[in-house]
Amino acid sequence: MKKIIWILLPFISTMAVAQKGEALTKFSSVITAEALKAKLSVIASAEMEGRETASPGQKRAAAYIESEFKRMGLLPGNGNSYQQTYPVFQDNLTEKSLSVNGKSFQWDNDFSFSLQTITTGKWDYKDVVFAGYGIVDDSKGVNDYANLDVKGKLVVVLEGSTTGVPTMGQGGNRAFNANPASPMSKMRAAVAKGAAGLLTVTANFPRKVPAETKGNMYLKKNDAAGFLMASISSSIANAILGKTVTNINDLAAANKGNYTAAVSLVATKTTENLESSNVIAYLPGTDKKEEYLFLTGHYDHLGKRGNVIWYGADDDGSGTVGVMQMAEAFSAAAKAGNKPRRTIVFMTVSGEEKGLWGSQYYSEHPLFPLEKTTADLNTDMIGRVDTERTSGDSLNYVYVIGHDKLSSDLPVINEAANKKSSNITLDYKYDDPNDKNMIYYRSDHYNFARKGVPILFFYDGMLLADYHQPSDTIEKINFDLMQKRTKMVYFTACEIANRDEMLKRDIPLNMPSR
Repeated sequence: MKKIIWILLPFISTMAVAQKGEALTKFSSVITAEALKAKLSVIASAEMEGRETASPGQKRAAAYIESEFKRMGLLPGNGNSYQQTYPVFQDNLTEKSLSVNGKSFQWDNDFSFSLQTITTGKWDYKDVVFAGYGIVDDSKGVNDYANLDVKGKLVVVLEGSTTGVPTMGQGGNRAFNANPASPMSKMRAAVAKGAAGLLTVTANFPRKVPAETKGNMYLKKNDAAGFLMASISSSIANAILGKTVTNINDLAAANKGNYTAAVSLVATKTTENLESSNVIAYLPGTDKKEEYLFLTGHYDHLGKRGNVIWYGADDDGSGTVGVMQMAEAFSAAAKAGNKPRRTIVFMTVSGEEKGLWGSQYYSEHPLFPLEKTTADLNTDMIGRVDTERTSGDSLNYVYVIGHDKLSSDLPVINEAANKKSSNITLDYKYDDPNDKNMIYYRSDHYNFARKGVPILFFYDGMLLADYHQPSDTIEKINFDLMQKRTKMVYFTACEIANRDEMLKRDIPLNMPSR
């Protein structure tokens, strides 16, 4: 009799786990299109002002998510706090002036500084070097600095080249910056020659759009001195070179070399210490509560410019409320006496649009041990239809990224959970190692993956249409499809949370050069 019981024990244990999983999955009925829409109507509202990182709108969104987690009865993930704050910095140009031979010129009418490179200081020059277009292109035998000594001197160059001003074109920023006639290439050439600063004559004056006096935000404070760069009008160039031309291309005929002109520049740049946060709550598990499953999505977006709001309903309001609604389902199950075996952590992060800042900060300051984190299921854009999708049922799919990386358990679990729930097409298109968009590296799951935590990333593929446009609004969301996707992720989470073992970490992450 004892021997028979011993044989049956593993079977009984497996049955108990399966029954526990089924008890959880029945609460997927909480995940409704109506509930998702109600939450997204708040997250993607005008009141949130686009939820830009470290902005008042982002803080309002964080407060709303926190209040919802509290209402659900979830515990705070950071001690007594539901928020994990991290520092953000932003430069502000408070003083700027430029004069030539005692004549002052006006900001935006005749000059603007590069806020990324300018530092606080006062610069006075009596000798200026004109270097034509300032191009160095060894492949074509072009060197505008030939026979010029610019070391420690202020250099004036013209924008573009004899063929015009380069545009972004195909290949994006990397290809543009590699163009010898681009501003970045001209800066590199001037720095390499030892110039003290670079003034670029452009046709962009008077400016139709005011130059920014507040810089981009950044995550790590940089006190290093910058390189003096400014854009100047033809009026300033005339004053320096002693010319009277109105078309800047006519300045190309000016002789390269030294010019005597008293040029004075002043800049005062202050750094504002800002703050952003991840919103984190958790539901304790039972017998495996010291192991963790993360459900993540980023709640920040691109903010507001003037009266124009980037609502970010799909990106990533949809993923944020997906996490919130799954939290609602797990909470309802727990209140009915059906807790998951593992602890589930619900984390909505900020700073994703800035460069995965919030998840990066968490991965470097984890609140739950990463080695005990079985997986991260990340939802970033699950409310729309890929406008470029030409095969399959466009109303019954989701792109799944990461299924063949880090853990061989991932596709088995996810595919089985999908069949039990929404039974939609799981499209692995973006796991192609030759994916030119490099989607695997572009959302918050990546900061778990680089630490060795298995991940799945669920995504609708909407890279065109309203992507990163003010028109990404709630009216464009397909809530029935969003419900199917969220429910499938919930079933996947239930299985991972209740299985006997943590996910295997048996596939190395081979990172391509980026």
